[in-house]
Amino acid sequence: MAKQNIQQVKQRFGIIGVSPKIDRAIDIALQVAPTDLSVLITGESGVGKENFPQIIHQYSHRKHGPYFAINCGSIPEGTIDSELFGHEKGSFTGAMSTRKGYFEVADGGTLFLDEVGELPLSTQARLLRVLETGEFIKVGSSVIEKSNVRVVAATNLDMTSAIEKGKFREDLFYRLNSVPIRIVPLRDRKSDIILLFKKFSIDCAEKYMMPVITLTDEAINLMKEYNWPGNVRQLKNIAEQISIIEHERVITLEILEKYIPKVESTLPVLASKAKDADYKSFASEREILYQVLFDMKKDINELKRVVNTIMSKSANDSEIDTPLHSAIITQDNTTLTIPLKYEENKKKKRVAKSKSELPDVQDVTDMKELSVSIAKEEKKTLIQALKKHEGKRKAAAKELGISERTLYRKIKEFNIDL
Repeated sequence: MAKQNIQQVKQRFGIIGVSPKIDRAIDIALQVAPTDLSVLITGESGVGKENFPQIIHQYSHRKHGPYFAINCGSIPEGTIDSELFGHEKGSFTGAMSTRKGYFEVADGGTLFLDEVGELPLSTQARLLRVLETGEFIKVGSSVIEKSNVRVVAATNLDMTSAIEKGKFREDLFYRLNSVPIRIVPLRDRKSDIILLFKKFSIDCAEKYMMPVITLTDEAINLMKEYNWPGNVRQLKNIAEQISIIEHERVITLEILEKYIPKVESTLPVLASKAKDADYKSFASEREILYQVLFDMKKDINELKRVVNTIMSKSANDSEIDTPLHSAIITQDNTTLTIPLKYEENKKKKRVAKSKSELPDVQDVTDMKELSVSIAKEEKKTLIQALKKHEGKRKAAAKELGISERTLYRKIKEFNIDL
């Protein structure tokens, strides 16, 4: 497709960027538009997938027909079939009258199914039939109806993974994916980041009648280095926030850092980095919570095992003068080993032998003394690390092998005043 035509499409639909990957996506959309092939648009959330179904519709022979955009993820599972295919009066509770679905009212036009990967499996079977034969049946009806609709779908899911997990029909995927269009994330369009930021800043300034903000060279470098997990949508939000909130119109690196979040785990401290990959595969926050609670239970059981081992050694230790060691398990699953004093060990052994008839009481006493000794050593270790790094908690936590949150909790627990 001629470069001139691609530039005209950008101007018409407000697409900003000079990235060859965006030009390629527009080129494919223009080539497939005159056909009736189904199109599947993939890309991360916030990359601007919603522009491409409109391009396909406006440059097709259906451009004078209806165009509907449906977010499949926002429609409840119990009503999605009715929304898409319609229903007959009395077919379910609340069906007070016959209703037309989108496939009926969009006849002769284009239907954009956003977040198509969220469709329930039963609806996927209905959708496959209408794509293959153009036929559908309303909910509560037995009459086959026809529809001539061009379907363009979009998703931010990994469809291959969804198919493997049984969440999406493989035959429907291949039917929708007649022509694939992939929209690249913003981090792969480095040359477009500043252009988009300027566009959003100018639009905001014109809308609210204020001076346009500009970026220093250091701020520009940060914009290009940032990963942009929210893509274009996140970039627009940040441009508007800075334009409205900041009094300074020249945005420095220090100002910009307040609006660009640092990537940190939002999981509780007990969830270690080694387990993060497992948590990402869960389908809901409830599953993540269950897994965290399960890990907490395992940590508590492990702590009980260590305590029982220490108590057993205190009561049944041999005559060999081997220094004992105590173990502390922090909230980060980090094990700290602290040796007890040699003379203290010998004293504990003599007391245990002379009062073997009261092992339970002695065990309790030993444990109390052990806990005090451990607490003192732990507090001493924390103070040394904080002094070494001149009170910088992040550096101290890194050296200790614990999280900053755990360090803050320990400082408060031991009442450490720096």
